[in-house]
Parts: sequence; C-alpha cells; structure tokens
Amino acid sequence: MRYLNCVYTLLPIFLCYRSAKAAEKDLNIVSGPLLCPSNSDCEKLGGECIDCKFPKCNYGEVVSVTCTAKKSVKCNGNPTFNRTGNCNYCFQENVHYCSATKDCDVVKAPKQRYRANCTVKSNVICKGSRLFYKYRECNWSFRCKWSTALILSITLGGFGADRFYLGLWRAGIGKLFSFGGLGVWTLVDVILIATEYVKPADGSYYL
Repeated sequence: MRYLNCVYTLLPIFLCYRSAKAAEKDLNIVSGPLLCPSNSDCEKLGGECIDCKFPKCNYGEVVSVTCTAKKSVKCNGNPTFNRTGNCNYCFQENVHYCSATKDCDVVKAPKQRYRANCTVKSNVICKGSRLFYKYRECNWSFRCKWSTALILSITLGGFGADRFYLGLWRAGIGKLFSFGGLGVWTLVDVILIATEYVKPADGSYYL
C-alpha cells in the first residue's frame, strides 16, 4: 500500500518534469537560417537558400520574381529561375515562426512583452530579411495540462498529486500528510483547479 501511495505521488512530478524538459527544447525555435540541401533542384530550394529581386510593385500584389541560388548552395539545373511572390516585406506576412522565452511574467498586468526572433515559412518569397525581431506578448506555458491537473485532483487529490503536478510541492506535502485535509482540502482544490484559480507554480498558463 505504501509503495502504491509513493507511486501515485511521484508520477505527477515525473510527468510535469518531462513536460518541462520538452518545453525547454522549444524555447529557441529560431536560431538562424535553415540548412540548405545539397544536390537538390535549384527551383525547389527554400526561400532561405535563394536571393530574389522584386520588380516595382504595389503592396500585396502577386508578382513574378527572379530568384538565384546563393553562391554557397550547390544545386542541380539553372541557378536562376522565376518564382511567384506577394509584394510585401517578410515581417508583414501573416504567419511567422518566433522564438519563445521563459524570462517574463505571464500574470503581470499590463501584460509583458519580449523581443522574439522570427522568420517566415520556407516556401514564402518576400522582400527584406527573412529573420527579424518582433515584440510578442508573454504567454508561455510550462506544459501542465488543465485536464490532467483536474483529473489528479479528483482521483488522487487526497495525496496531493494535483499540487505536486503543478509544482506546488509545499501544499502537496501538506495534503499528503493530512490526507487531503480529511477530504475538505481535496474538495476545495477540485473547485479551485476547475475554475483555474489555482495555476502552475511558475505563473504560466495551462495547456
């Protein structure tokens, strides 16, 4: 019985630890240009591997663009070819891929912003630099799921599993040794987690 209690208590900690490690890997999704493939068809190269010259055009206009493979890129076929692109700068594209950060407070009012490194999709042809800065709202998550926290609170809340999962280990220890406050603390926590009043200890949002 003691062994099972130990497993039920430590399992949520392990799950959130793995989630945290996965989150750390996603912090710098933009660190520089993507690697260009070698011996690929020149016409199939991504935007980071070619240089394109736009003609005089109006914003948002679809135009034919002359592109040339970069000198450092080895490709098959004619290195100069035509592509179709929108007449706008890369930072004006609707879809960006930007780096994330944990060095900001997600619960602070007004919301904090951080300077992210951003880029565009490989198949997008646009004017200017493909790598640029953009200020984004701080809304990172430590990858603790609300549904998981609620299920743990309902099933194993008496052992403090929900609090351990959220990184609130002091409260978790209190619940563990008081058997969930004889059920009262457990019931209260179910309500608090269901309404998202109790969140991860680091202040991040639920997934």
